[in-house]
Amino acid sequence: MSQVATYFFTLFALAGERLDDRKDRGATAVEYGLMVGLIAVVIIGTVLLLGGELNELFERVRTGIAGIPE
Repeated sequence: MSQVATYFFTLFALAGERLDDRKDRGATAVEYGLMVGLIAVVIIGTVLLLGGELNELFERVRTGIAGIPE
C-alpha cells in the first residue's frame, strides 16, 4: 500500500511543479512583450526626432555621389 501512496505523491508533486513552471512562463512572456513594446516606442521616437536630419544627411551623400565624375 505504501508503494501506491508513494506513486501518487510523486505524481502530484511532478504535476504541481509543471503547473508552477507554466505560471512562470506566462509571466515571462508578458515581460518580454512589454520589453519589445518599449523598444518599439523608443525606435519610433528616435526616428521621428532624427528623421529630418537623417534625410538631409542622405541627400548630401546622394548629391555628393552624383557629382563624382566617372
